[in-house]
Amino acid sequence: MFEGFQHRRIPVGDVEIDLLTGGSGPAVLLLHGYPQCKMIWHRVAPLLAADFTVVAPDLRGYGDSGKPAPDPANTAYSKRVMAGDMVEAMAALGHDRFLLCGHDRGARVAYRLALDHPDRVAKLCTLDIVPTWEEFSAPGKATALGKFHWYFLAEPAPFPEDMIGRDPDYFLRYLLDKWSGTPGCFAPEAMAEYLRCFRDPATIAATCADYRAGATVDFDLDDADRAAGRKIACPMLALWGGRGRRSGVVDVWRHWATDVSGRALDCGHFLPEEAPEETAAELAAFFKA
Repeated sequence: MFEGFQHRRIPVGDVEIDLLTGGSGPAVLLLHGYPQCKMIWHRVAPLLAADFTVVAPDLRGYGDSGKPAPDPANTAYSKRVMAGDMVEAMAALGHDRFLLCGHDRGARVAYRLALDHPDRVAKLCTLDIVPTWEEFSAPGKATALGKFHWYFLAEPAPFPEDMIGRDPDYFLRYLLDKWSGTPGCFAPEAMAEYLRCFRDPATIAATCADYRAGATVDFDLDDADRAAGRKIACPMLALWGGRGRRSGVVDVWRHWATDVSGRALDCGHFLPEEAPEETAAELAAFFKA
């Protein structure tokens, strides 16, 4: 996977960010989600590398990036801090302004980055999310049942950590199967990496802290932006899996972004692995326009 890409470790603040970079052209930053790592991009990144310089990092707390101890205020894994990591890492690679795409939790880091650092982001694409404030404010029965992990992982430590740690392979495989809409979509090599990384107790602790931040700091940041009328200023593309539960995604994002378009792809939650060619084509067309 990632043939021709270079492996780097970039110190940023209190962590080191582990990443892969390859290709040539305008810089594109690809951010993964939970419970995965940068390997989710193994089918999309090589397709984009023909026209773009692709950077695929592990977020703090995930994969092989640094995993600071969670803090009581939930700031260490807030999307604001995680977005700051990415700004510093991209600057270290010589990319002060870049194109940006995030999936799942990575998309939450991505839209926070676009809000906090509008001068850094030329265009933004989110994959299969709506803003965190929206998720918590009007879940509805079906949504709440489908997103049980949001509430489970946000429970105080060490409850979710202990439960997951008893069989991390089962928990990860259960979630990937539950959220995917395409049987057999995960390459064995990618799955092996997901399992290797998720077995680390520090990863389990950090990713629970990510969700605690979502329920506290991240929600409050969204709430403040919403109250102030702050919106994402750059052009935005929202893509989502049409086999999932989402609807009205673009309409929701219009409350948060000034210029947004999007559509569903015929797949489940994991667009980069279930529909890699279509995802890459959508990204390339949007980023080149």
